Amino acid sequence: MSKPENVADIVIVTAAYGYQAVKDLGGQEALLKPIAESGADGVEIRRELLVEGEIDHLKALGEKIRQHGLYTFYSVPESLFLSDSSINPSLAKFLAEADNLDARKLKIALGAFAPGVDLTELKVLLNEHAVELVVENDQTPDGGILHPMNAFFFAAEALHLPVAMTFDMANWQWVGQDALEAANTLSQHVSYVHVKAAQQRNGKLHAVALDDSDGSWKPLLAKLPRTAPRGIEFPLEGEDLTAVTRYYVELLRKEAAEA
Repeated sequence: MSKPENVADIVIVTAAYGYQAVKDLGGQEALLKPIAESGADGVEIRRELLVEGEIDHLKALGEKIRQHGLYTFYSVPESLFLSDSSINPSLAKFLAEADNLDARKLKIALGAFAPGVDLTELKVLLNEHAVELVVENDQTPDGGILHPMNAFFFAAEALHLPVAMTFDMANWQWVGQDALEAANTLSQHVSYVHVKAAQQRNGKLHAVALDDSDGSWKPLLAKLPRTAPRGIEFPLEGEDLTAVTRYYVELLRKEAAEA
């Protein structure tokens, strides 16, 4: 299915294939071919899934991604703010890694943001890099609650910080938050959406493929900016990874065309 005009790109999050599957395939580079053949526009590279030594060769990985006709987002499994509300001292390193990948966005969790904290250091650091910092709601009491998230983006906007939000559609469930309320409140800050659904199984929440969900992802996605890239983070499983990836790329494109 061709891409409708003026609608969001589709980005494939490598973690959607499962950590063990990525490892068995030999790393994230092995997924570039099926992702490209699925018709997706970009790939989200996960720092925690880089194979040994790969962190020192990110320029080469970035070049291979471009050769497949894709662009890159980069995700690090850490928080922007530490427990004392100070800026993560590793942020400069993560930004440099994102530069080496030629990534368009660097995704990180919020962490323990405290309203009133001085953000000057963050502004100076971000202005030294071209990559956009996107802060995600995660599954923790610090980084997944609506009020602190909204307070951070209010402070960032007041200081004209070059930051935006990654809105993870399902993570709100893990912390007992109303996803629709969050979308209504935060939509203006969103520049990237993690498309994900979750269901209770044996008393625990689990991410599920869209076809296996209750369908509540559709009205939620409709609340978010139509042009913000959609990152597929729900499970992509099956013998033919290209086919299952293409199926969901086309499903989201169809949803966008009908919106």
